[in-house]
Amino acid sequence: MEQFEISYTKKYTSKEGVFSIIIPTWNNVEYLKICVESIRKNSTLKHQIIVHVNEGKDETLAWLETQPDIDFTFSNENIGVCFALNACRSLVDTEYILYSNDDMYFCPLWDKFLYDEIVSIRHKYFVLSATSIERKPQSICSIEKNYGSGIENFDEALLLKEYASLPFKDWMGATYPPNIVHRDLWDMVGGYSVEFTPGWFSDQDFSIKLWEAGVRYFKGVSASRVYHFLNKTTGRTRKNRGYYKFIAKWRFTARTFTDIILKRGQPFTGPATEPDNLNQLKRNDFLKRVETIFKKY
Repeated sequence: MEQFEISYTKKYTSKEGVFSIIIPTWNNVEYLKICVESIRKNSTLKHQIIVHVNEGKDETLAWLETQPDIDFTFSNENIGVCFALNACRSLVDTEYILYSNDDMYFCPLWDKFLYDEIVSIRHKYFVLSATSIERKPQSICSIEKNYGSGIENFDEALLLKEYASLPFKDWMGATYPPNIVHRDLWDMVGGYSVEFTPGWFSDQDFSIKLWEAGVRYFKGVSASRVYHFLNKTTGRTRKNRGYYKFIAKWRFTARTFTDIILKRGQPFTGPATEPDNLNQLKRNDFLKRVETIFKKY
């Protein structure tokens, strides 16, 4: 990546804002519009919206200039989600930072359920995720239901009729967006690690940094729901060696951390606990660590 510059546009300030919703986007303006409009019409609380524009070769910048309630940052090249999210942090006004993909539609009451959970926790050492509805679930943390593969066949009316009745329970291991943390925790761990640019395995790395900072409350909130169109942006990026970077950095695989330590996707039973066999888990992943030596990560 060559030297790049980021510009910052601050247009909206509200003392009543509850969440700062940060959304990286990459030439994906039509999905971004749907995402933002769903936040506007389906939120119960007031929120700050911050967008990072990567490249902006479509109409994204022109559209944002006409939106009085959206702050944004801009880079004239695609700098990936890690740099983008950290840039957005500079404009955050509220206590809570929520990271969303630009191809997500927020269902009614999504924010009420997250905020109710935050109030009930009574401390700031937590990571919460809303629950995604996806036509082809990417993980066991998602609800399987098809309301359209894209804008051209999105059945918003049916989604709004059915979304709340789709059976699912709160789950362990909140990691992926939409996820929310207190800004003090974000700053404590330094945001997203830019060595994972453009972003593969940065979510898991962010979670384990929070774990190292003492966070044990990783909860997926079932009642807070979004429809995820699935990789309308990330599907265009080239995967990096994030898998091997993670192993080299943390001495075990991302899956070991999310599935065994955080118990990602299992019914929520409370704060995660450090396994007694952590050293054994690292030994089990020893061969994968050796493999990193022979990979360019």
